[in-house]
Amino acid sequence: MPRFEPFPALRYDTARVDLDQVVAPPYDVLSDEDRARFAERDEHNIVHVDLPVAPDGGDPYDAAATVLARWRSEGILTLDPSPSYTLYRMRFTDDLGHARQTVGVLGALEVVDVGAGDVLPHERTTPKAATDRLDLTRATDANLSPIWGLSLAPGLTELLTEPGEPLGAVTDDDGVVHEVERVSDPARTVAISAAVGAAPVLIADGHHRYEVSRRYRDERRAATAAAPGPYDLTLAYVGELVEDQLSVAPIHRLLDGLPSDGSWPGVLEPFFELEPDGPPDAALGARLVELGALALVDRDGRATLLRPRAEAFAGIRDLDSARLEHALAGVPHEMRYQHGVENVRQAWAKGGAQAAVLIRPVSVAEIERTAREHLLMPPKSTFFTPKLRTGLLVRLLD
Repeated sequence: MPRFEPFPALRYDTARVDLDQVVAPPYDVLSDEDRARFAERDEHNIVHVDLPVAPDGGDPYDAAATVLARWRSEGILTLDPSPSYTLYRMRFTDDLGHARQTVGVLGALEVVDVGAGDVLPHERTTPKAATDRLDLTRATDANLSPIWGLSLAPGLTELLTEPGEPLGAVTDDDGVVHEVERVSDPARTVAISAAVGAAPVLIADGHHRYEVSRRYRDERRAATAAAPGPYDLTLAYVGELVEDQLSVAPIHRLLDGLPSDGSWPGVLEPFFELEPDGPPDAALGARLVELGALALVDRDGRATLLRPRAEAFAGIRDLDSARLEHALAGVPHEMRYQHGVENVRQAWAKGGAQAAVLIRPVSVAEIERTAREHLLMPPKSTFFTPKLRTGLLVRLLD
């Protein structure tokens, strides 16, 4: 079972900075415009390290390392005197208008080889160059953004419910409140470590970050004659895999490279019942669950409901991503991914795709089945929300 350990965290000194102004979303959901906006908020915003821009065209990774070292020397970032866990709570309103509160724990999760151990992927990953994150890790010797793990350990949430030492709270641009609390009591840290280590952990978000951690670990082992070190683990947020602790949104599909004669939607008819619908709006995504359908949106902005024909998907996972993958298997196409109906609409307005398919969120039951049966979903099947903030703590690897 996976090791999960406390560690001395590097944290912003909240007497020196406003925590709201220095944290940011994870790097992989930030556009260039987003990055610039966060960088302008405060000269100490974490994007200056997590998404570095070198002055005068220099090496951005060296620049990140320089900034991180300067913030430490100036006392902007301070290191905890002893190892601890960090409870991470989020309070938010979900897409259905329900007030929600979740809790997980930040710690150091074991890095295991592919196919070994009990840290499990939950979906196939799309090809992505890992050089950027690997170069940044090499330069800074730090984990900046956590992976998101789901634990099959029953009762983990109850173990995390009791408050720890308050460290601060931030409210993001979507109104989500992120609160962190330190847990350093030896009895409680032992209990958390034992609970997470008693069951497999499913990687919900951050597969590429975990792969970078594996590559970095292998490099450090090669350089140190396989001596153990902090690089054997990586920064992770771990929450219990239960319904009330998860908010799962869909990741919709943008399609290009389709046959230009306009006939390709006909190949969907053996798999789906097609029913014309009105123009897609923000409410359509939520309605799809009630309607039991996906939705095809063409370049003219018209939506067609796609109701799966049960007989056409015998043996196919209970996932819209898997259904669509199966239905398009014989159709030339290129697929891209976008969360949020409004983001899809904006891509549309810019002529960003030939067509789109809006899909429904994956059920927690299917996510649990994936973990327990060691299965893999198609790429980009789940979008876990709200997104964790980067900058609430940093884990050093040196």
